Amino acid sequence: MSTTPQTAVNGATIIGIDLAACLTGDPQRSIAFYRDVLGMNPTELDDEGRGAEFTLPDGTTFGIWKPDSGNASGGTMMFAVGNIDEAVKAIRERGGALSDPMESPVCHMSFGQDPDGNGFIIHQRKVRD
Repeated sequence: MSTTPQTAVNGATIIGIDLAACLTGDPQRSIAFYRDVLGMNPTELDDEGRGAEFTLPDGTTFGIWKPDSGNASGGTMMFAVGNIDEAVKAIRERGGALSDPMESPVCHMSFGQDPDGNGFIIHQRKVRD
């Protein structure tokens, strides 16, 4: 397999993976499992009890999340972008179907699916002080 690195980076370019996540129907049970069984300490807990993030020593982030609707098991990726609005526009122009961006206390997100129905999220972290 040959790879060609991307060279043009703008606000619409996917620049990395912000978070790899598992979906759950029972966030508290999952938080307890990843904390108590796998030994990972949550670094962020959702104020409404829907999930948690675990920032690992290498800087990557793993999350668990209860979706508002749809399948409550499986996995998803959050692809990092510099500008959520530019990224959503560019992906839609290339034929991708994405939700309108939504805002959380820590980020902006837009949800989509690949041709096989695998979910993904276009994700822009908010700058923290």
